[in-house]
Amino acid sequence: MKKIYYYDTYAGKIGIAEEDGAITDIVFKTIDCPVEETELIRETKRQLDEYFAGKRKDFDVPTRLNGTEFQKRVWLALRDIPYGKTASYKDIAAAVGCPKGYRAVGMANNRNPISIIYPCHRVVGSDGSLTGYGGGLDVKAKLLELERRNS
Repeated sequence: MKKIYYYDTYAGKIGIAEEDGAITDIVFKTIDCPVEETELIRETKRQLDEYFAGKRKDFDVPTRLNGTEFQKRVWLALRDIPYGKTASYKDIAAAVGCPKGYRAVGMANNRNPISIIYPCHRVVGSDGSLTGYGGGLDVKAKLLELERRNS
């Protein structure tokens, strides 16, 4: 059964959801499931706190990506974007073998269930502009600034 715990962070209130021993969601919205702070959620929260403090650049908690195979390829490609850097939709489309699939990459990015760990905030428009983000553009700007400052 999926469980979620909400807490306030540098980027705003987020929810961390766990199901069957893996993190399945990190969201900036409410999910309808029981609220419980499990051991894995506490560890994820600890790692997120380190990330927000500039002491962590990657995460090592078990995750489960629920999506199509294409979405999973996009989400995995996001982890290859170096901390403090950005990539365009074109870059990600090329990385997943779909060089003209910018729109499909954008749609997959917007459905990313484990934002921050699979850092969809690092994807920007080809001109460097901020584009859609599940937590809002202000959250995306905060996360990018945090990473640039700590790079």
